[in-house]
Amino acid sequence: METDKSFTVTPRVVRAAALADADLDPEPLDPAQVVSGNPQVRHLELASGTDLAVGVWQHGPGVSTDTEADEVFVVLGGRATIEVEGGPVLDVGPGDVVLMPGGARTVWTVHETLRKLYAVRP
Repeated sequence: METDKSFTVTPRVVRAAALADADLDPEPLDPAQVVSGNPQVRHLELASGTDLAVGVWQHGPGVSTDTEADEVFVVLGGRATIEVEGGPVLDVGPGDVVLMPGGARTVWTVHETLRKLYAVRP
């Protein structure tokens, strides 16, 4: 039996860069992930299926750690430096497209509230 892999049934436009912060749900970081500051994280899932999830993610100023999923994202606003353990240091800002391999361990230093549109394999 074939499973349905579609992740949306309704065509629509989401003006992700213009969404109010209140349109994104708070998603507190695990305190163990916070290196410095008090970064506020917000999220809005736009669509998801068996092999793809798409959404908007926002991280306020501060420093935090993460273990990444297979992801491509486009920075909609803000600026950050992402240090990849054993890899490059990525300086990202509006319009940048970032490819991140699953399992990469990272440190995010967010200089200005960063908002991104992401597509990730769950």
